[in-house]
Amino acid sequence: MKFGARTGGHIARRRFGQNFLTATGVVTRIVEAIRPRPGETMVEIGPGLGALTRSLLERIGHLHVVEIDRDLIAHLREHFDPGCLTIHEGDALEFDFGALCAEEKSPLRVVGNLPYNISTPLLFHLAGFASRLRDGHFMLQKEVVMRMVAAPGTAEYGRLSVMLQYRFRMERLFDVPPGAFRPAPKVTSSIVRMIPLPAETHEAHDETRFARIVAAAFAQRRKTLKNALRDFLDETTLEALGFDPGLRGERLSVADFVVIANNCPDTRQ
Repeated sequence: MKFGARTGGHIARRRFGQNFLTATGVVTRIVEAIRPRPGETMVEIGPGLGALTRSLLERIGHLHVVEIDRDLIAHLREHFDPGCLTIHEGDALEFDFGALCAEEKSPLRVVGNLPYNISTPLLFHLAGFASRLRDGHFMLQKEVVMRMVAAPGTAEYGRLSVMLQYRFRMERLFDVPPGAFRPAPKVTSSIVRMIPLPAETHEAHDETRFARIVAAAFAQRRKTLKNALRDFLDETTLEALGFDPGLRGERLSVADFVVIANNCPDTRQ
């Protein structure tokens, strides 16, 4: 999905997940939640026809945007001053947010209405730059946001919850109904705020192994820890660490997964 005040003759493309936000009141509420300030370095993912873009520029003065649709890029170039709007043409999944941080020499604020069809891989891509971000404000499918902010022991809690909560403090701000878009999607959307945690909050010694353990724990949700993690550590080690081998991964906190990852025998790496 993308933000946009009007369709302006542009046909929404399903392959890019385009639904244009037409409710100006929602745009205003999003901008108020972001609270942009002049001089901040901000990048918008998927500006669409530019409704949010325009509102942000009124507050911040200059904005970076990442857009893949060439027709929308042409629209943005026609309607925005290039001195105020820097357009990065390409796929946000491949965009180097770190390079932009280095260029601007300041932490990034990232905003955007993330396409439903790539929202999870895009969130994981952004997580890789967490240490260089100031914050992120995103609109996603409500179901995805509920998984992002879910607590251990809930039905929504899973791999996405753990991997994002390892790096971010997250808050679901408010919902946006389907009728706020053109064409209207079949689902409700939600706005989420993501603020990077200090590096020492959850310190996995080997983040690749941590990610593999989390993935294994949720690959088959009904598996117990002793079965799901058998390639990493045995039942005796789990008990020594204070974990019931009969528990399922959904019962463990982010900190619990870090403890397990940091205490796997070297032979099981």
